Amino acid sequence: MIEKPTDVQDYVLKSAPAVLVLVSQFFSVLLLVFFILAVGPLYKRKVVRISGPSFGRMRKAARIMNEFHHQVRRFLFVMLLGALFVGILTWLAFLALGVEQAMFWGVIAGVASAVPYLGPFLVFIGTGIAAFIQFGEVNTAIIVASTSLAITSVQGYLLTPWLTSQVSTLNPVAIFVGLLFWGWLWGPVGLIIATPILMILKSLCDHVVNLRPVGELLGK
Repeated sequence: MIEKPTDVQDYVLKSAPAVLVLVSQFFSVLLLVFFILAVGPLYKRKVVRISGPSFGRMRKAARIMNEFHHQVRRFLFVMLLGALFVGILTWLAFLALGVEQAMFWGVIAGVASAVPYLGPFLVFIGTGIAAFIQFGEVNTAIIVASTSLAITSVQGYLLTPWLTSQVSTLNPVAIFVGLLFWGWLWGPVGLIIATPILMILKSLCDHVVNLRPVGELLGK
């Protein structure tokens, strides 16, 4: 029996709705972040104002908002260091292996490292396919893909957790559960924002007496 060849056009059409949902989620979150950053000082003043009327409560609200700002800055710094680590090492490793467009793959790997689990997996698949097309050998493709996976694994399981532990007091279980929840809710975008949301939530719980038991569960 002759198998029917795969219809690429039909496959693309079937995959289009999922891709559109992913793209719309990504740009929705980007717009949300943009508007929050654009009116950030305004909402900070509003939160401080409605936390009154006592000066002590207003000062506490301002301190909490400043802590939120510092937590997000620390997270972005960790993400930047991780992306640079993955991007530079991938570029150098692929240069040594003779992979074409090594710098391009370094940039792609660095950007994808911002998405826990999913990003490194997609880079692993993509580099393996690209290496197979270039060299025409399965063994070489496996070596190239495994190299990218090894670099992202070091970043994901050693470097980033260590750096995150230095800038936050979250425990690994809380981070993993947060990744599962936000990944389920918003997909790859949720995986990106899960950790900063947990860091902000932990900071809030530490400053509000009634929420301190939640902060204790999230902390180390």
